[in-house]
Amino acid sequence: MEPVRFGIIGCGVIGNTHLRVMAKLPQTRVVAVADIIEERAREAGRKYSVPGVYTTAEALIADHAVEAVVLAMPACERLPIALNAYVNGKHVLTEKPVAMTAADVRKMIKARGNLISGCCSSRFRQFKSADAAAGVVARGTLGDLRVVHCRALKEAVGPPKTPPPEWRLKKALNAGGILTNWGCYDLDYLLGITGWSLVPRVVFAQTWQVPPAYLAHVAPGSDAETHLVGLIRCEGGCVISFERGEYMALRTEEAWRIVGSAGSLRLTMAPGKGNQVLLDKASSEQGVVTTTVWQGDEDWDGMHGGVDEDFANAVREGRQPKTSLEHALVIARITDAIYASAAGGQAVEIGG
Repeated sequence: MEPVRFGIIGCGVIGNTHLRVMAKLPQTRVVAVADIIEERAREAGRKYSVPGVYTTAEALIADHAVEAVVLAMPACERLPIALNAYVNGKHVLTEKPVAMTAADVRKMIKARGNLISGCCSSRFRQFKSADAAAGVVARGTLGDLRVVHCRALKEAVGPPKTPPPEWRLKKALNAGGILTNWGCYDLDYLLGITGWSLVPRVVFAQTWQVPPAYLAHVAPGSDAETHLVGLIRCEGGCVISFERGEYMALRTEEAWRIVGSAGSLRLTMAPGKGNQVLLDKASSEQGVVTTTVWQGDEDWDGMHGGVDEDFANAVREGRQPKTSLEHALVIARITDAIYASAAGGQAVEIGG
């Protein structure tokens, strides 16, 4: 197929990641880059031989060579740029979180029209292991779903060698902290594997900020959470049990489970060697029988490249990507409800 001509808006770490992986994909060609820091945009242009170099998103969007844009700037800036891109007929792939609030995502959906648009929160569903797990669920092997479980806690390490990014733990820049930075991946992964069949209705949650011992590890003025716990009850009674944390005073631990009435899956979300998807199946004679559904090696480049490849294919095939704006809206609604519940100390119903 003819490569999709991309413009990358934001030439920081994640923008350069898109540039690096797109340079290797036959489906993509980067024809323009933009960054408010001119030298950063020029350096990206030189490094990847990009013909169009701009210092504003508006100028890049006006470039007729650009078919689709990647929004790789802080979340607080994404909505107006996305709306401008839609007006100018550009397909839009947004970094995560997709926007600051669910209300912003609704505005994007309304403005999108027939264009292709999605969110990079689908990264961990690009792997074959995720496809294998989704196949088990889709075939009904687990029976009625009861609990979808994520517990992903990262221990604190020594002080950072470079200044931590300002956006990382500031609500005004990134809508939140660990929930918007990593939790969107967790929710996308688990909701996607279960076929986006779960309809969240009620959330009860609590959040905490960085512990005092690690204040020097984060940017001054950081006000967002580094640890959250939430229970999300869905239609039909299935519950999402969700805990994610960083800068933790404990050793790193992770557990991913999808539990049904007839069986359960044990998963590994992050890339690694020898990853497995294990099926524990109910047996009246043996109790539980474990089989390996999938096993193999997965790496970070495959994850990042998968998002861009899927989006480019979606543009050429006239379909929405793995995580459409409608899917991203589900995650944004849960996110808003978690913050509201944590702030009020009560369960919060999730609106439409």
